[in-house]
Amino acid sequence: MRIGEIAAAVGLTTRAIRHYHHLGLLPEPARRPNGYRQYGLREAIALARVKRLTELGLGLEEVRDVLADDAGRELTEVLAELDDDLARQEADIRARRERLAELLQMSREGLLPGEGPVSAGLADLFGRLHPNESAAATKDLEHLALFDVTADPELRDRLYGALRGLADDGDLAARLRDLYARLDDLVDAAPDDPRVEPLGKDLAAVMPEDLLAVLVHGGEDREAPPVPDTGKEVASPKDAAPLGSAFGEAFLNDFAPAQAAAIRHMMRLLTGRPGWHP
Repeated sequence: MRIGEIAAAVGLTTRAIRHYHHLGLLPEPARRPNGYRQYGLREAIALARVKRLTELGLGLEEVRDVLADDAGRELTEVLAELDDDLARQEADIRARRERLAELLQMSREGLLPGEGPVSAGLADLFGRLHPNESAAATKDLEHLALFDVTADPELRDRLYGALRGLADDGDLAARLRDLYARLDDLVDAAPDDPRVEPLGKDLAAVMPEDLLAVLVHGGEDREAPPVPDTGKEVASPKDAAPLGSAFGEAFLNDFAPAQAAAIRHMMRLLTGRPGWHP
């Protein structure tokens, strides 16, 4: 048989067969006087085996290992590994379908936030938040949607729990609207604008201690003396915390310079560290 004939017989392409030759999966057959390969039944049997193994999900490197082991021990090992991998994929697909079902239900009920598919915890938090047209508030929602993907699930849940306390406080909502409006006013200001430090102090004044604990050191229990200016406890930054890491630096860089300066001043007051920097 010529290459086209054997390819048709076993259901492969001529390109695939040439690739198998190149990888050493199929030895080169004898050639005719005109230089064309001459395939026989042995080559067809070998190709059929390669095809069956690849259809099971084995990669070509794994197929080569199987074919090189005359005793068949490698095949048993590879098939067991493949079965384990498929089991993991099956569990992952099941979890993704469960999450998709939740999102579909939320979408049908009009509860899916504009920031797109998010975790159930963040969707619940968004549902509790009072409407706010502030550009800075909108940016915070975008930051939360990013944090929803990048954060450790345990830390994420602690943060959302702390934020739910803010969202459920009706009196605090009015103060937050005012603070966000003042942040918006700093969008074109210089970092040394006289409005920066007063805003930072007012932001620190409304920061609940449980939220501060999560933002600065991931919510772990710490004992620390109070900060004189705020009466709140000093927190020790931790790399895993949202504002104690490279993530915190990127977070601040997403704000205008004066806005970032106000947030930095807030954190300096809350942490008791004059040179606070994420």
